[in-house]
Amino acid sequence: MENFITLTIDGVKVEVPAGTTVLEAAKKAGINIPTLCYLKDVNAIGACRMCVVNAGGRGLQAACVLPATDGMNVKTNTPEIRAYRKTLLELVLSNHDKKCLTCPRSTNCELQQLCRDLGVENGDAFAGTQNQYEIDDASPSIVRDNNKCILCRRCVATCDKVQNVGVIGAVNRGFVTSIESPWNLKLNDMACINCGQCITACPVGALYEKDSTKKVWDLINDETKHVVVQPAPAVRAALGEEFGYPMGTSVTGKMVAALRRMGFDKVFDTDFAADLTIMEEGTELVKRVTEGGVLPMITSCSPGWIKFCETYYPEFIPNLSSCKSPHEMLGAVTKSYYAEKAGIDPKDIKVVSVMPCTAKKFEAGREELAANGYPDVDEVITTRELAHMIKEAGIDFNMLPDEDFDDLLGESTGAGVIFGATGGVMEAALRTAYNLITGDELDNVDFEAVRGTEGIKEATVKVGDLDVSVAVAHGTGNASKLLDMIKAGEKNYTFIEVMGCPGGCVTGGGQPIVSAQTKLTCDPKVERAKALYGEDAGKAKRKSHENEQVKKLYADYLGAPNSHKAHELLHTHYIKREKYSK
Repeated sequence: MENFITLTIDGVKVEVPAGTTVLEAAKKAGINIPTLCYLKDVNAIGACRMCVVNAGGRGLQAACVLPATDGMNVKTNTPEIRAYRKTLLELVLSNHDKKCLTCPRSTNCELQQLCRDLGVENGDAFAGTQNQYEIDDASPSIVRDNNKCILCRRCVATCDKVQNVGVIGAVNRGFVTSIESPWNLKLNDMACINCGQCITACPVGALYEKDSTKKVWDLINDETKHVVVQPAPAVRAALGEEFGYPMGTSVTGKMVAALRRMGFDKVFDTDFAADLTIMEEGTELVKRVTEGGVLPMITSCSPGWIKFCETYYPEFIPNLSSCKSPHEMLGAVTKSYYAEKAGIDPKDIKVVSVMPCTAKKFEAGREELAANGYPDVDEVITTRELAHMIKEAGIDFNMLPDEDFDDLLGESTGAGVIFGATGGVMEAALRTAYNLITGDELDNVDFEAVRGTEGIKEATVKVGDLDVSVAVAHGTGNASKLLDMIKAGEKNYTFIEVMGCPGGCVTGGGQPIVSAQTKLTCDPKVERAKALYGEDAGKAKRKSHENEQVKKLYADYLGAPNSHKAHELLHTHYIKREKYSK
């Protein structure tokens, strides 16, 4: 039985489980204690001191690491504490680039918000020498600007503890402390997997995605180009947050309408390609099982995970599915099948992907992803970049009607939609693999065992006479644990889904950024996934092999899943990568 304690915070009595911190207890009591370095379940180090409280007896203490005790009397809002926090903010600003108007995090910056809340107007109280840093923009995905860094170490903890990559850390001491990569190398010269989780962890503008919006506007405005856009499943589950919708609101129809008004020639759906991926991947899995291929087979739709595998676990490269990720498949099909149907020269077609993922920017530049002699995908923008472009275009998103995707490559089933949530690819694959193996249809397509936010999920699924052992991992830190268990002979599976980001694509590095304070009471992984599962449940067709446009693609062009032509267009290979630039 759980042991509860009672404490008083600013005169409010609150009962919490033993082991709760004062910060968490205050939140339950409806009291917000400001934080900067704290990130729930990731970084609780009491470094920034913004969360100090008076708990009696020992002066001011950091609430994020202070255990609540029975009978404790806590004060969070005394004149002394307010003055202390204000002084801390002034000190942070004394070595901070305060060019807020040009900062990508302006109006969504935790430091900026605290300054507003506590009445810090200009940050000149401790004006003096400031450190100057060169901006690291060599990566195709991530820009690092240490002039904005406040040394909270949230990015460091996320990269190390969550993703098990650890390519950034604090160097030097005192005033010259900075967050760097080993040997002061650029991120692009390190074993960075481009996942962008450091961006979503950062409370300020020290880390942000490489901006591709100008290139996309240039494509749209080039009358010699036929520009096709495709949004990923997870984008529709989060884009609305940038326009005031509650977290977990699906805005698919308005998103399509906005893309059309921005000037794209065709609006296709990456969900279509998710269904296509399942046809290819499911067939590949069945062949490996029945013909003695390399097992376990591991999904390949997450480019952050793929780069992680290529760099840290190259011995598992043969286990990876050879399928391209869905948006790369759709790019290849657009520049071949669609080009032929529409009578357009493939060189005049440009494909723009809207992704929840910064690693897709890296992926689009891989030389092997050019099935037709041109890049399958020409430009990638994140959900945040799309929101910026919609606002820049003066489109009133909230007033838009719901519109449908364009035909030929726009139909999707519920299976394609749930690709954006951890466990979704596995569930979609099982729905179709059952049909491929048995020839029958599932009555209940909801595989609850692979849903949820547990770091590693396992299940044994009965498919005809076969017992299929499956596992799902999200976040490369959890992937490491799973692969290490397989290497040690502790686990044995048939099929594994890995997503590079915690929670899957719904919390990818390119999704709307959620503050640390909001994450105390709301889990974006859960709320955004609800939007996708809601769309899935509302679809008339929920299995990838029921997609009529996918059927037509095979009948008219590809022949069959895993055919020679399908392999040429829809499959790829992987390479072992070095951890450091030589």
